[in-house]
Amino acid sequence: MAGQTGEGALWGGRFSSGPDYVLQRLSKSTHFDWRLVPYDLDATAAHARALAQAGHLRHRDLDTILAALDTIREDYLGDRIHPRESDEDVHGALERILIERVGETLGGSLRAGRSRNDQIATFVRMYARDSARALRSILLECVRILLQRSEEVGDRAMPGRTHFQHAQPVLVAHYLLAHAWPLIRDIQRIDDWSRRNNVSPYGGGALAGGGLGLNPETIAQELGFDSVSPNSLDGTSSRDGVAEFLYITAQIGLDVSRLAEEIIIYSSAEFSYVSLDDAFATGSSMMPQKKNPDIAELARGKSGRLVGNLTGLLTTLKGLPLAYNRDLQEDKEPLFDSVDTLLVVLPAMAGLVASLRFNLDTMERNATAGFSLATDVADYLVGQGVAFREAHEIVGALVAHCEERGIELDEASDEDMASISPHLTPEVRSAMTLEASLQAKSGRGGTAPEQVAKQRAELGALVDALDTP
Repeated sequence: MAGQTGEGALWGGRFSSGPDYVLQRLSKSTHFDWRLVPYDLDATAAHARALAQAGHLRHRDLDTILAALDTIREDYLGDRIHPRESDEDVHGALERILIERVGETLGGSLRAGRSRNDQIATFVRMYARDSARALRSILLECVRILLQRSEEVGDRAMPGRTHFQHAQPVLVAHYLLAHAWPLIRDIQRIDDWSRRNNVSPYGGGALAGGGLGLNPETIAQELGFDSVSPNSLDGTSSRDGVAEFLYITAQIGLDVSRLAEEIIIYSSAEFSYVSLDDAFATGSSMMPQKKNPDIAELARGKSGRLVGNLTGLLTTLKGLPLAYNRDLQEDKEPLFDSVDTLLVVLPAMAGLVASLRFNLDTMERNATAGFSLATDVADYLVGQGVAFREAHEIVGALVAHCEERGIELDEASDEDMASISPHLTPEVRSAMTLEASLQAKSGRGGTAPEQVAKQRAELGALVDALDTP
């Protein structure tokens, strides 16, 4: 490489020798940034047109370059071209390939007016933009599945929990929809992030902007961006958009992991609330009886990987001075890994949830266990004019009485209730039924059947609106 730009690299003229092997090995990124080839080709074509428009490239040469870029794209999609060991990054590899096809003078002319710094900042945004669309589509499908399953279970009930102890009965549909809403918020986060991300850094050059009079707005429009970064220093060196995207992927992982955790627990023999379909479970190499919730366990496990990708990038970014620093090479692997992880996890979880068999009789039988109607009794007393502080004490004493005797609330005798408090009249039994408990939660967002039906309709309309291009 002495005295000239080396093959597969975009620098070298001021160096008297090529890079040492250990530097070359550390610096090399084609093993992960090769997937950015389509974006590099799109931007290179737009850049070539801008050069021609500004008078820096003859139009017949532009036609030659565009034709060559088309054949490179076809060869990439057909897996007929690959980076060489000497290629430093995707940019150098593609310049080398282009030079092989159109010659060094013409192929090397496209480096004018741009830098790897504004190129990679642009390509990462384009990749994240496409990945966000793919994740968004799968998330919508996951929400649709939860909506459908919530319809299938009707108005059957299950135990609602706080601190994972029996709390109050809820509809199974209410529970399923509770896992759908976080995914909706994740979709909305993607949409909100997309507006901030869709700003082109192209034209920022190395840091100070291009000096050849090219029109960055034209390139931005051709690449599908809404606008151009107003500050070239910021555009070429900021990666907060990647960090924000990794937060969203981590949050998706956490939301899915919470559902996965409950599927793991509720499919155990102690609960038997749900049964796993054979196609979405695995067995044991030693224990013939096992049916393991591997999809849910892997989803739960990979959420830690997604969080790690976010925290790793944040740590890398926390002290970087303006403008570009090579540390920023570390933004791509966590981004690619988080996208790849979710593109595997989400379809698997969608299939798992779609195929679950709900053991509704078991769930409903346990809905009132653990004295979960106690709050309803206290609410009844409040309706009779008893202050809630006193009602809380009265019902607490009733629970202690029943617990001591090993009976449920509605099994306490009229005499026993009267001995605890004169407010515990026989009429209080009207609050000691599952149906009464569910119907009482009739405010917006409550678990009363009519409210859950409204909630389902509201969520369905929101899904339709979010699915509109």
